[in-house]
Formats: sequence, C-alpha cells, structure tokens
Amino acid sequence: MQYIKEHFTTTLEVKQSKFIAHLIPHNLYEETLKKLKDEHPKARHFVVAYRYLNEFNQIVEYSSDDGEPKGTSGKPSLMVLQGADIINTAVIVVRYFGGTKLGTGGLVRAYSDAVNLVLESAKLFTYVEKIQKTIEIAYADIRFVEYEASLFDVEIVEKRFENMCTYTIEATKADMKNFLDKTKMLVKIIHWGSNK
Repeated sequence: MQYIKEHFTTTLEVKQSKFIAHLIPHNLYEETLKKLKDEHPKARHFVVAYRYLNEFNQIVEYSSDDGEPKGTSGKPSLMVLQGADIINTAVIVVRYFGGTKLGTGGLVRAYSDAVNLVLESAKLFTYVEKIQKTIEIAYADIRFVEYEASLFDVEIVEKRFENMCTYTIEATKADMKNFLDKTKMLVKIIHWGSNK
C-alpha cells in the first residue's frame, strides 16, 4: 500500500472541459474541498474519492459524482486509487464544463485520466504499519532515551513534562520492541496505544 504526504495537482483538458485533479492526504480532505469550492465558484462539479485506514486497520472507501451522470466520475476516480493501492489519500477533481458533452464513456475516461495524471506527478511512500505507545521516563534519562529512539527509528510524536516526562512514541512493531528492550530499565509503558 502507498500514500502521499503533501498536496499534488495537475490539469487535464478534454474538448475545452478542464479537469483539475487535487491529490491530498486524507486528513486534509474536508478543508481542501471547502477551499477549492471557494476558489472555483464557476466550476461545474467537484468529484471526490478517497480511501483510508480506520483504527481497526480496515480500508474505508467513498466516492461522489457530484451531479455528473451516475457512475461516470466518482467511481472511476476511486478505481484508479484502488488500482494503485493508495490509502490515507483523497482526490478532488474540479471540472469546468467546456461546452461539449463528453458522453458517459468520455467522462469515465476523462476522470480516470485526470486521476492517473496527478498520481504520476505525486511522490508516493510505502505504508508500513506502526504502533503507538505512551512511556514515562525520568528527566535525567531524556538524552539517552531520545538517542536510542533515533537509532531504532522510533518517532517521538508528543512530549509532556510534569512530574515525569511523558512521551508518545510511534514505530514499527520490530523497531518498538528493539527500542523498549534496550531502554527497559529506564522506560515505563503507561499506555499501549494503537496500531496506525
């Protein structure tokens, strides 16, 4: 499975109709859709599709034709994401009508091509399942624990300093185990967290 970390956009023109495809991380979907509707008040359609992993590691999918003939735009866009095994990603295709009707086959092709085009321009990352844990450490051990975290590719997602230092950390299962084995005398796990 693959995903993106930033916003990519490309434009496809078919018989004077413009298809502006925006590929975005799923967590930016709602705010980006609102922004695009504000930026393109004369656009005819905002076709969307997305796929993301929920907290149970299941793929959730959605698509909308936004007024285009049923099945000619949202579903083909989603099928391109499925075919490329893309997750945690959304695509929004802004369409400006050019005056020539494309027909159902033409629309399916145009939306599929627009999504393929933006995917080709995107930098894709391979998805690796990670787990999250919350740990407590003494102030005196911060430097050592942070050094070991960097060696074992453990990301420190959040730090809180009260009586003890509380860190939320994230890593692959193997990296997490190696890190915790190395620091077990200094680290107390207070929350096992979830898979990500």
